[in-house]
Amino acid sequence: MLKGLGNIGDMAKMMKQAQEMQTKMAQMQDDLHNLMVTGESGAGLVKATASAKGELKGLDIDPSIFNGDDKEVVEDLILAAIKDAQGKAAARAEAEMAKLTEGLGLPADFKMPF
Repeated sequence: MLKGLGNIGDMAKMMKQAQEMQTKMAQMQDDLHNLMVTGESGAGLVKATASAKGELKGLDIDPSIFNGDDKEVVEDLILAAIKDAQGKAAARAEAEMAKLTEGLGLPADFKMPF
């Protein structure tokens, strides 16, 4: 298509790849809002669900942990479940990014600015 124009053809190819990457990045950002992970604590008594972007979406607490004066224990379990969900969300987002960058021929440890 652009033969005979030297490096301009390469530049056009690079621009097209950049546009494709931008489109894929936007799609991935949308997908991360829809991918859900669940963090647990207390052997599953407290479960926190978050999007792969780390946004807390739900909290499930087994009623059996509300016995007695265990307020601090319940609070700790809730925090632990949320932290677990956030850690899983970060790992999932990183895995999705690795899939995207791998398809573009970028190094596996390449970090996007977000």
